[in-house]
Amino acid sequence: MKRETIAIHAGYDGDPTTKAVAVPIYQTIAFEFDSAEHGAALFNLEVQGNIYTRIGNPTNAVLEKRVAALEGGVDALSVSSGMAAIEYSLINIAESGNNIVSLPQLYGATYTLLAHIFPKRGIEGRFAKTDHPGDVEKLIDENTRAVFCESVGNPAGNVADIEGLAAVAHKHGVPLIVDNTIATPILLRPIEYGADVVVHSMTKFMGGHGTTLGGMIVDSGKFPWRDYPERFYMLNRPEIAYHGVVYVDHYGDAAYVARCRTVCQRNTGATLSPFNGFLLLQGVETLALRVERHVENARKVAEHLRGHRMVDWVNYAGFSDNPLYPMAQRYLGDQRCSLLTFGVRGGFEAGTKCFNALKLFKRMVNMGDAKSLACHPASTTHRQLTPEEQQKVGVTPEMIRLSVGIEHIDDILADLSQALDKATP
Repeated sequence: MKRETIAIHAGYDGDPTTKAVAVPIYQTIAFEFDSAEHGAALFNLEVQGNIYTRIGNPTNAVLEKRVAALEGGVDALSVSSGMAAIEYSLINIAESGNNIVSLPQLYGATYTLLAHIFPKRGIEGRFAKTDHPGDVEKLIDENTRAVFCESVGNPAGNVADIEGLAAVAHKHGVPLIVDNTIATPILLRPIEYGADVVVHSMTKFMGGHGTTLGGMIVDSGKFPWRDYPERFYMLNRPEIAYHGVVYVDHYGDAAYVARCRTVCQRNTGATLSPFNGFLLLQGVETLALRVERHVENARKVAEHLRGHRMVDWVNYAGFSDNPLYPMAQRYLGDQRCSLLTFGVRGGFEAGTKCFNALKLFKRMVNMGDAKSLACHPASTTHRQLTPEEQQKVGVTPEMIRLSVGIEHIDDILADLSQALDKATP
């Protein structure tokens, strides 16, 4: 099936009891065992079934299967937020004494996780000088456990060379983990270019309505964990935290995501609510249509801003003279993401004036909503970073980040024009 069809049908063949066409909300904590023997068989992994919603839930299972199918993976795990997905994807295979190598352009909270939170646990976050695979390779050593990147950087807008990064990671025997939140599988499927794990903040484009937190971890099923029995011993030896299972033997290609579920989520509890799972399913169904309008509107916004007297620069990968254009063309084709940034002439003060004057655009730190959203990263999402750190991740004082929505383009452009006029000194 094509992606538009997968988004509506994958993972659900109807409810056998009620014949419900819509996925039911299984708003329950636990599931009954037929007998002591049945319960034992479930915990011994001898039979499949539901045990406890912290481990798995039928509503969320449909969402997991649907997103896995959209990304071309073998299985997926839904979690409570995008940051939970990123954390689990890394701590599943990294521990004290290890390091994670990342591109420098990252969402603020992800940067903080790698730069400040993980080091307190003994896991070093290493940031390449640039997003070039050669600079990433310089930081990889025997203690590296993954290479991490965002397919499209937030808010930098860079498009990662996924094939190049995958080649470098695999050369050194580690997986490439890609945050595909901004591009979504409608515009880009990282697994097709060599990514081993894909993570999402479902809160953004996948949900699309600004109502629901959620995250997703998709396992490609392609990384050869068996080839590195010492480096990734947690997948190759009996797991004392979960009934002595050897993941690569019991779960095969889905070993990685199975351990995420049974060790990371089961024991730390960042579980997606079934009701949230239901709401996110509604968003996924219309994802392809929304992305189409997002992309169209963003192009017109970028062109409008580029010609405005109060705009110093526009970072939009759809412009042929933009340094990001070749890589965007390679991975996104003729389409571009609806996240873009621009600089208001006059620096920080002018940027905040313009930001404060917006009316249609909602001033908030979310993105990927049906509504048009604006953010001033230097005073919000990246405020916790030093000026030097802000520069490293691509944030400047005058920058405004737009997540262009699906409203009528005339109304979007009118709001931007009146806000820019009010930023005039």
